[in-house]
Amino acid sequence: MAQQYHFDTNKITAGYHASENQLAVSPPIYQTTAYDFKSAKHAENLFAYEEAGYLYSRVGNPTVTYFAERVKALDGGKNVLAVGSGMAAITYTLLNLTNGKGTILASPYLYGGSIDSFDRLFPDLGIQIKLTKSILDPEALEAEITEDVKAIFVESISNPNAYLVDLDKISEVAHRHHIPVVVDNTVATPYLYQPFAHGADIVVYSATKGLTGHGNIIAGIIEDNGKTEYYTKQAYPQFYTPIHMLKGKSIAEQFPDNPFISRILLVYLNFLGAALSPHDAYLGILGIETLSERVAKQSANALKIAEYLEKSPAVEWVRYPGLKSYPFKELADKILIHGFGGLLSFGITGTKEQKAAFLDHLELFHYHVNLGDVRSLIVNSPDTTHSELTEKEKEIADIPANLIRISAGLEDADDLIQDLEQGFRAAGLI
Repeated sequence: MAQQYHFDTNKITAGYHASENQLAVSPPIYQTTAYDFKSAKHAENLFAYEEAGYLYSRVGNPTVTYFAERVKALDGGKNVLAVGSGMAAITYTLLNLTNGKGTILASPYLYGGSIDSFDRLFPDLGIQIKLTKSILDPEALEAEITEDVKAIFVESISNPNAYLVDLDKISEVAHRHHIPVVVDNTVATPYLYQPFAHGADIVVYSATKGLTGHGNIIAGIIEDNGKTEYYTKQAYPQFYTPIHMLKGKSIAEQFPDNPFISRILLVYLNFLGAALSPHDAYLGILGIETLSERVAKQSANALKIAEYLEKSPAVEWVRYPGLKSYPFKELADKILIHGFGGLLSFGITGTKEQKAAFLDHLELFHYHVNLGDVRSLIVNSPDTTHSELTEKEKEIADIPANLIRISAGLEDADDLIQDLEQGFRAAGLI
C-alpha cells in the first residue's frame, strides 16, 4: 500500500492499519514483555520462525514494527529492523557482514563515535576498518578493493563537514566486485536523500537525530534493498551455516528473500540485546509525521545562517552544501533536490579562549552533541563528538581545531543569527 502514495502521505500512514488495532487512529504502545502462545504448536512455530508473530519484545514488538515499517516506506527499502541506537545499527550491520574476519572500506568523513569504534572495537573482533579518502574518487577506490573486502561504508552527508559522496559511482564500482554498499543516512534523512535510489544496498540511521527530530529518544534503523546475489556461500558463509533453532536450516534457507536483516535479528539483536522500547518507537512515529516540514525549515535556516557566517570577520571558512563555495556544489544541486539540510560547520577565528567564550555566551543555541533537533544546536566537534580521533585521523577527516558544528532548528533564522552575532561580540571576535 505504501508504494501507492507519495512521501508525505507515507510518513503519516505507512506501516500501520487501525483495523488491526481496535481502530485506534494513533498506533498503540504495546508495553508488554511477552505474548501468550495460542498452543504448544504455535509456540514451536514461532521459535523456529516457521510462523509470523510476536513472542518476546526483545526480538519483536508491534509498536516497534510500525515505526520500522514507516521508515522503510519512506526510503523504498525491502526489509527493515529497528534497534536501540544508531551505534547498534552500525555495529550489528558491520558484524553481520564480516562475522569475525575481513575488511570494511570506510569513508574517513564520519561521526566520531563510528571511527572510534573502528579503532577500539572491531580490530579486537578480527575485523579491519580501512579509512580511505578514495571514497571521494570511485576510480581510485576500486583499486583498494581486495578479496577480503566485505563492504563499503559511507555517510550520505558527513558529520560534521557536510561532505557528499557520489553514491551512484561508488555503488557501480562496488557491485562490479560483488560487495554491498552501506550508507549512514542519518544527517540527510529520507526527505533529502534516498540512498537505495542511488545504488545503496544497506541503509542505517541514528533515528535519534533528524529522522524523529525532537531529541527525546535513542533509536536506530537498519534497512536493506532485498538483493541477495552478493551474499554468496564463499564470500559470506555465515548466511549458510545451519542453525539449531531453525531445525537445522541456515539463514539463507529459512529466509531466502531476507537473509541479511533476519540474521541480525536472530544473532545480534537476540543475543546482544540492543532492543528499542515500544514507548520510544511510538515517539519516533510521532516525530516522523512532521519530517518534511521540519527538515525543510531547518534547511532554510541553515542556508541563511551559512550565508551570514561567510560574511562574518569572526569566521575563517564555512562548509554547507547550499553555498556556492561548497566543494561539492555540483553534486549537491544534483542529488539534494529538497534542500541542503540543517547541518553546517565553520572555522572560528581567534584563540581557544575566545572560542570557549563564544560558546559560553550563546543564549538561543543549545550547546550539546545531538543533531537534527527542532532546537538549534552548536558544538565544538574536535573537542567533543570527534575528540576520540587521533590528530592523524582528524587531519584525514579534515577536522581542524577551530571547527564549530551547527545543527539548525526551527527558530526564527534572524534570531539565531543575532545570537551568533552577540556571541562573537562577547568573545571579542567582532
